[in-house]
Amino acid sequence: PSTSELLAARLRLPQHVVHRSFVAETVVLNLRTGKYHGLNPTAGRMLEALAAAPTAGATVPELAREYGVDPATVESDLLVLCQGLLERGLIEMVDADPA
Repeated sequence: PSTSELLAARLRLPQHVVHRSFVAETVVLNLRTGKYHGLNPTAGRMLEALAAAPTAGATVPELAREYGVDPATVESDLLVLCQGLLERGLIEMVDADPA
């Protein structure tokens, strides 16, 4: 998906993916592949924000305030994370607003 499609999309964990957050990392398990994936605390927080937000882009202002960083930096990091999670089947696009 393009950057704009990704930011406009609602992203969620598919039913075959479970996760658990710990202090040092978030562990995500794809039950179909049996593979575990470890996310650092920041990526784990982004995943949590994505699950609660109406769109991926809607998480950017909240995360930027929370971490005290520029929204453009958050958006860039979020896009990299989302692409990686999509490639591994750990999140899916539920719907996207046509842009």
